[in-house]
Amino acid sequence: REMLDINLFRAEKGGNPDLIRESQRRRFAKVEAVDEVIAVDVEWRQLQFQVDELRGQFGKKNKEVAMKKKAKEDADKEIAECKEIDVQIKAKEAECDAVSAKRDELLKGIGNLVPDSVPVSDNEDLNAIIRVSDLDKVLPADQMKEYKTVKELDDVCKKGEGKLSHVDLIQMLGLADTDRGATVGGNRGYYLVGDGVLLNQALINYGLSFLVPRGYVPLQTPFFMQKEAMAAVAQLAQFDDELYKVSGEGEDKYLIATSEQPIAAYHRNLWMDPKELPKKYCGLSTCFRKEVGSHGRDTLGIFRVHQFEKIEQFCLTQPEDDKSWEMLESMITASEGFYKSLGIPYRVVTIVSGALNDAAAKKYDLEAYFPGSGAYRELVSCSNCTDYQARRLETRFGTAGQKKAGGGQAAKQYVHMLNSTLTATERTLCCLVENYQTDKGMNVPEVLQPFMGGKTFIPFVKQLKDLKEKK
Repeated sequence: REMLDINLFRAEKGGNPDLIRESQRRRFAKVEAVDEVIAVDVEWRQLQFQVDELRGQFGKKNKEVAMKKKAKEDADKEIAECKEIDVQIKAKEAECDAVSAKRDELLKGIGNLVPDSVPVSDNEDLNAIIRVSDLDKVLPADQMKEYKTVKELDDVCKKGEGKLSHVDLIQMLGLADTDRGATVGGNRGYYLVGDGVLLNQALINYGLSFLVPRGYVPLQTPFFMQKEAMAAVAQLAQFDDELYKVSGEGEDKYLIATSEQPIAAYHRNLWMDPKELPKKYCGLSTCFRKEVGSHGRDTLGIFRVHQFEKIEQFCLTQPEDDKSWEMLESMITASEGFYKSLGIPYRVVTIVSGALNDAAAKKYDLEAYFPGSGAYRELVSCSNCTDYQARRLETRFGTAGQKKAGGGQAAKQYVHMLNSTLTATERTLCCLVENYQTDKGMNVPEVLQPFMGGKTFIPFVKQLKDLKEKK
């Protein structure tokens, strides 16, 4: 199934292949791939024309057979000719299918169209800063100014005086046991313990209570998906670098890396009535990632782990009137509101074109400030995938069999799909302990206190010197 409309590659049918070429250039991807698709598509259309002609000949010859039989005349010659044409049709159809499969494979290598609002670069240091909150908590007064790229701000960020990192704080507060976690679960394994469980659960419950009043429908998803369903929502590279394969009796399944995957598949092969849209979900799930591409990064603590909980925003909109672009802004605004309510300094950045995954037309990241590390770290990724995923899933806009205003079958349209993290809770927990640390423990953010039985403070159960002696 194509992920860009094949008609966009057909200049003679009103398409605009130059638009796709420019988008590939912006992605720093293979521009020639567009012309490869066009060449194979031309070959496919020629073969399809030949199939249609043979079918026409078969139909005509079949009528001759019927007329001769009706007239009680000998039709052996015509029957033999019919059989011969049928053999030719089957051979040509097989050829046509093979070329179609080749075209679809080539289409998979072409990313979504990148709009003009995305900064063009393949250097993530140039991710553009859109908004910054609470900069006065990050920088001294003499450095308060407008910063346009993440590198400009990163170059002046420093570790907070006397602030500890989440790696030490998690152990000092007794929130997780990574030593026994690694013994039992292997690399990056962990147990949440005591207040760590309560704090993590508080983030989940607060996240749900934050989104539901904003019109989001909670959806708790399966943790694994069949290969065919996963192939419709995941990119090829994810199968190797991200997804865990689970082998069972006669069928292989894959553990989900995000609830975005099963929520997207939830709408597979559906027609979405305009009256149903927009649809807004808050997905709740545990997520599983191999993190193959992160070897050696964040190996300590629970910031980057193989198993974590997440609340995800997933939205579907109509494809017209910039509705999905309005929804993108609404979703990142919701995430910002969540972290504002937690009292976390953050910045919102637009990801450069060369760092976008194939499905995303545009992506914002919300990066929170970690004073113990002196750095901004990604907590939220928010993407508009337009109709790129919906085409693969056959999630159509309108009603089945709908007609054009002047009669005849209406052209296929697909809904637009968007996704955004609200909170990956273990990662958010790391950010909270750094921002709410005191010399005796950590304060519990006010909005989380009702979800922790009114608890306002978590004391240290170990001291830093004890951890260092243990090492």
